[in-house]
Amino acid sequence: MWWTEMPFIGIGLHVLAAILFAVHAIRSGQSLYWLILLFSFPLLGSLVYFLAIYFPEVRHSRGARQTLRAANQLINPGQELRKARAELEHAPTLQNRVRLATMLLESGHVQEARPLFEKAASSPLGDEPHILLGLAQARLESGDAGLAAEALEGMFARHPDTRRKSEATLLYAEALAASNAPGTRAAFEHAVKCGNEAAARCRYGEWLLAQTDAEDQQRARVLFASIVEDSKRWSRFARDHNARWLERAKSVAKSGPVAG
Repeated sequence: MWWTEMPFIGIGLHVLAAILFAVHAIRSGQSLYWLILLFSFPLLGSLVYFLAIYFPEVRHSRGARQTLRAANQLINPGQELRKARAELEHAPTLQNRVRLATMLLESGHVQEARPLFEKAASSPLGDEPHILLGLAQARLESGDAGLAAEALEGMFARHPDTRRKSEATLLYAEALAASNAPGTRAAFEHAVKCGNEAAARCRYGEWLLAQTDAEDQQRARVLFASIVEDSKRWSRFARDHNARWLERAKSVAKSGPVAG
């Protein structure tokens, strides 16, 4: 009967969850102990890994923040920015300054966000990765790619684990590419290796298409094709999250290079 099969379905699901978290652990450079825990106790290990590693990382990712911000903007446009400005004026703490700077950056107010990040990064507690990452993003988007790369190199030196984070490594590759700096190719290769995400493959592919070597052109086509092929197996959330990159990949496949 179908209900006799339910325990086996349950076992399969939590083993699958353990495998998925193990892949994440390897790609993000987590300790070997996590793999031991996940495969020794799949259900308990998956739960602990989700609460200790995966959820905090996803919750604080730029994509998650942007999604929440966009939803709130639909409900009450401008409310969060007004609130953040008022809180900084009332209490000019590092936390309030970074919060407002992040919101300004994500809403496109780069020129206003950058001095806030600069001031935050120069404070005694300003070498936290999320501050330096925001500073680098603001510098890059305001046209100072070299200074953006400098901020990220400082972050990598002080926080070696960030060298394995997909968001940071891709931003570094983009900063090097924007300033035509040596090491751009290696930086993109590393960014793809750190997460193999659609964004990293797409941005690397676009950079390769701008090169003159025929092998680079072919490598770019392979990267774009891999995005399109992988999209056939994406979940609904993954398709929504990567919609921008999928469209760019399809566009290049049809008509060549796209604008950055």
